[in-house]
Formats: sequence, C-alpha cells, structure tokens
Amino acid sequence: MQGPILLNDGHKIPRIGFGTYKATDEEGVASVKTALQSGYRLIDTAAKYENEKAVGEGIKASEVPREELFITTKLWRENLGYAQAKKAFAESLKRLNLKYIDLYLIHWPANAKNHTNWQKTNAETWRALEDLQSEGTIKSIGVSNFWPEHLEPLLETARVKTAVNQIEFHPGYWQQAVTEYCKAQDIVVESWSPLGQGRVFGHPVLEKVAKKHNKSVAQICLRWIYQHDVVVIPKSTTPERIKENKNILDFELSVDEMRTINEIPKMGFSGELPNEWPDKV
Repeated sequence: MQGPILLNDGHKIPRIGFGTYKATDEEGVASVKTALQSGYRLIDTAAKYENEKAVGEGIKASEVPREELFITTKLWRENLGYAQAKKAFAESLKRLNLKYIDLYLIHWPANAKNHTNWQKTNAETWRALEDLQSEGTIKSIGVSNFWPEHLEPLLETARVKTAVNQIEFHPGYWQQAVTEYCKAQDIVVESWSPLGQGRVFGHPVLEKVAKKHNKSVAQICLRWIYQHDVVVIPKSTTPERIKENKNILDFELSVDEMRTINEIPKMGFSGELPNEWPDKV
C-alpha cells in the first residue's frame, strides 16, 4: 500500500502530497522547497491560490529533478469553457515555469445556478483538457468537487475518462457516497482539507487514538485518509509540521479504529458545495 496509486490512464500518483493553499510569496517558496527536500514528490496548487509563481520557484530551489515530481494545478471556475480553459492553462504553465503539468483539474463544476447549460459548459471545458493532454502539456486530467450528478453527464461525452476527483475529505465529513461512486468508476479520490480546517484538533476520539499510537492528531487523520486508499495532501508552512505530516507510514489503524473515526459526527465542513457556489466568482 505504500507505493504510488495507478491511475486509470496508466500514470502513477503518490499517495502523500503537499498542499500549498494560502502559501504565497517567500513563505510559499520556502515551504515547497522544504517539502521536496523532505521527500514529498506531489505538489498541489491552483490558479485561485495565486501562488503558482512561488510554487514554481520552490520547485526550482529544491533542485529535485523534474521527472521525479508530480505537479498538480487547477482551473478556476471563472475560466470554464473551451477557449478560456486553454488560455488559463497556458498562464498557469507560464507562472509555474514548467514544460508540462502532471495533473490538471477543473476546480469546481459548472452548475445550474450559474450556467444555463452547465452540462455543456463542463463538457467543453473537459474537451480543452483532453486536447491539452493529447498535445503533451498535461499528463493526467481530472476534476475537483464533482458529485456523481456532475460526473455522469461528463463521462457520457468524454473521450478520456476522469483520472482523479479531489474532494473535501476528513474525519467528520468524508463524502462516503461520492467516494464510493468514484472508486466504482476507477477514479482516484484525493482529499482536500484533510484536517477539517483545524477543527479535528481536540476531538476526544482522535485524541484517544493518537495517544495509543504515540502520534499527533494530524497524523491520525492523515493515516485514516491514507487507509481509505485516498490521496492525502496536507499543507503547512512550518518545517517541523511539514516533516511530521509525512511520517504516517510506520503505524496502522485497526479496523475498529477506522470504523470509529468513520462514525465521527459532522465536523469541520467548509460549507462549500458544488451546486451552491455563488454568482460572483
């Protein structure tokens, strides 16, 4: 279970990555460099994070060979559509100062609240990703925050099957139905907000399990996600935390511990839903 996960397109994605949300400027450069020099190989960013330039500089500063890395970025929802998506991708690639991206995701689906024909908008956006992949500037293509109701019409018209769906996934909110749907479709699930925006800390169930294994609550949450066969991308700008978050391979949660954490009531939910994002983007 410790090796990378094989995607449905034949590429492999590391099981543990490094998230960069809110890591900007010098702090972003330093954290990416530290993460890569600490052994991370998957780096996750997005156009919306406004830190692609810093991430690119951190990658360069780490001096880790490009072929060892798996770099993800995302298309923001104000750039949905064929032409807009291609233009936005070119800009991301330029900011990152890379020749190709390992995984490019549609950050949020078009929805009925914001698009007259949301299915068509998603399909045209996806076609842009397919064309970029065929051109060789993207290795794998996927989505983020898509529910089955968004994925099903997309898969009907797609030439290339979605490889990854990155969703909010943490104790207290792990979208079991979406996860099971994706796994049945051979779509790898990736977790964002793995620590529930910090609200997992202090939870008695997680504290008890952490004490038993002599690990931090963060490590317990990350290991729980890992054992769900879901890619986990914790974020931090603190060198000690960056290293600690990766140290989850030397212990294992029992079946009972996994079930107990699964059953934690709703907690740490961001409130963000793919059908409810507002008119202002």
